[in-house]
Amino acid sequence: MRKFVLAAAGGALAGAVLATQVAGPLVAQEASRNASVYQQLDLFGDIFERIRAQYVEEVEPSELIEAAINGMLTSLDPHSSFLPPEDFSDMRVQTRGEFGGLGIEVTQEEGFVKVVSPMDGTPADLAGIEAGDFITHVDGESVLGLTLDQAVQMMRGPVGSEIVITVVREGRSEPFDVSIVRDTIRLTAVRTRLEGDTVVLRVTTFNDQTFPNLEEGLREAVEEAGGIDNVNGFVLDLRNNPGGLLTQAIRVSDAFLDQGEIVSTRGRNPEAGERFNATAGDLANGKPIVVLINGGSASASEIVAGALQDHRRAIVIGTKSFGKGSVQTVIPLRGDGAMRLTTSRYYTPSGRSIQALGVAPDIIVQQPARRDADGEEEENPLHTRSEAELRGSLLNDSMSDAEREQMEAEERKAEEAARLREEDYQLAYAIDILKGLSALSPGVRASAD
Repeated sequence: MRKFVLAAAGGALAGAVLATQVAGPLVAQEASRNASVYQQLDLFGDIFERIRAQYVEEVEPSELIEAAINGMLTSLDPHSSFLPPEDFSDMRVQTRGEFGGLGIEVTQEEGFVKVVSPMDGTPADLAGIEAGDFITHVDGESVLGLTLDQAVQMMRGPVGSEIVITVVREGRSEPFDVSIVRDTIRLTAVRTRLEGDTVVLRVTTFNDQTFPNLEEGLREAVEEAGGIDNVNGFVLDLRNNPGGLLTQAIRVSDAFLDQGEIVSTRGRNPEAGERFNATAGDLANGKPIVVLINGGSASASEIVAGALQDHRRAIVIGTKSFGKGSVQTVIPLRGDGAMRLTTSRYYTPSGRSIQALGVAPDIIVQQPARRDADGEEEENPLHTRSEAELRGSLLNDSMSDAEREQMEAEERKAEEAARLREEDYQLAYAIDILKGLSALSPGVRASAD
């Protein structure tokens, strides 16, 4: 017994020594890391005081702090940013469906403001602003070097006032000016119309009004057609829809799905991931659905298109979507401001991440180019800018090499089918119809799609 006690004591002592040997370096590393952070904060304080005391002009300390915070957030990715109280208030108003401005969704690229998409029926849309346009000057003043919030602030102003923006567009050799009269932007999230026997649902944004608008508009269109038996199908038009609220994307997807996963989110902490599933009930009553997308379809639009595509509930037609597969959480801060922070990526039901890849349509269809004021056809390049080309965008590392190769092979097939239209449009159309019918066959597509 005595030997056992001694052996146990010796074992405990050896364990204590081992724990000290292992934990010691870890504690030292953590202490060193913390010391480095505090040194950097001291450096920040020194620079702040130098600027405040010695800069050529007097500056507001609060503006310096705000700029530092915003710089820290914008260095992470293109979608994280600081929202001062005024901008935070504007964002809350916008998600309710009404705000003041030009009616464009913008991001920043290479120091210039880039139009993600104009909103239907707004001053910017009526003035001919297009997805992919670059805004270089506002009323003659360059936006180069400004933060996105500063550039947006330059474009704001009283309702009824005029603004001149300078635009650079692919296919145009020279920048050109566009005059726009500011207005109160009242968003009708969903516009519905009947085209023959087909119900067209044009979804322009995902705000608090999107699902109620869609539900009501769909019901009215079906009544106008004389009942669901007189409807041959539905077109869900998500072109140039920049996204919005995740909750609304889930509700719109659920409107056409009876069961199964709609979307999942995964962040830094695996335990914080969420899955959202469909509930019973299909507003389209099982009728065929076609989803229209293009390079201006982003975020929430891609969630809907990806969910309906994965479940073989819809044929997706158009061009590849923008590729914004990240989720931003708006976190209120003291002083009535907030920060928009990228907290997770979202994944379609088959487990694919759209980040920097976008949703590839089942059938590629290019939109014919617009004609300018002289009746000349403007160039319509096949290449459009996407999330992957934004500076500092998150990478997509969720796919294996084999899955990526299969996806690229399927995209090449779709592109070849699109080229066939130029040679024999009728034959290509027949092939597309067969491919579309095949896309609606039962079963969820493989994760390699």
